[in-house]
Formats: sequence, structure tokens, C-alpha cells
Amino acid sequence: MGKLTVLALRIVLVMLFAGSVFLQAVMVPLLAVDLGEIDPDLAFPRAPVLVTVVLGIVTAQVVLVCVWRLVTMVRRGTVFSHAAFRYVHIVIGAFVAAAFLTFALAVVLAPGEAVPPGIVLLICGIVVAILGVALVVLVLRMLLAQAVRMQAELKEVI
Repeated sequence: MGKLTVLALRIVLVMLFAGSVFLQAVMVPLLAVDLGEIDPDLAFPRAPVLVTVVLGIVTAQVVLVCVWRLVTMVRRGTVFSHAAFRYVHIVIGAFVAAAFLTFALAVVLAPGEAVPPGIVLLICGIVVAILGVALVVLVLRMLLAQAVRMQAELKEVI
């Protein structure tokens, strides 16, 4: 991977991480205030929604940090090693956790009339999409495993 590509990716990762911190520091408290102003008859539990949103942001931050570490390994030429698997496993786990958190959000929003059923169904569709991303990363992990094996075999031959 070229220096310019690595630099561009790192800039994007920093911007995404800064945006996620902004969400946690500014937008979640504003969401808490807005949820407090909802009509009590239509309201859903505020605390579970806020906790789910914050934990969802944390899962995204974990993925960003792991991608940063993997890009660093690519730059050093050490990505095809067993050390990379640790970060890939964490990314897969973070996506699965995000899917469960999103499903939990759907479960919290489902009862009552505060949220239309179509929105809850849409959130469940997002759960499937997040799990699909986790499966794609799992396939990429399998490709990484094959590359590590092939590299080890090449070293034996040479």
C-alpha cells in the first residue's frame, strides 16, 4: 500500500473517530434532553436507548482503532502474520456486538406506539446488514489465514 493511500486512510480514520467522539460528547446528551421531552404516554425507556447508542458508538470506535493498527501493520509489511488475527477477531466481535445492540434497540422501541412498526422492522434490517459485514470480515480473515500459510510455505521453500 502506498504512502499516499495510507495517509488518506489515516485521515479518514481520524475524522471518523473525531466524529464519533463528537457524537458521544455532544449529540448523545442532546438526544437525552430530546427524549426527556417526549409525551410520557408515548415514551419508551430513555436509559436503555441512550446506553445502546453509546455502546454502539464504542463498537465503531473499536473498529476504527483496529483498522488503524492493521494499516500500521500493512505499512510495516507485517500484516501477514499471526498478530493481525487479534485485530481481525476484535473487528468481527465488534460488528457482532453492534448487531446485538441494534437488535436490542429494536426490542426497546417495539412496544407501545412511540415508534411505528415499520421503523422497528427497518432497524431489524440494519441488524442483518451489520451481521453481513461481520461475515464479510470473516471471509477476509480466512483469506488472511491462507496468505499467512502460503507465506510460511514460501519461506520453507526458499
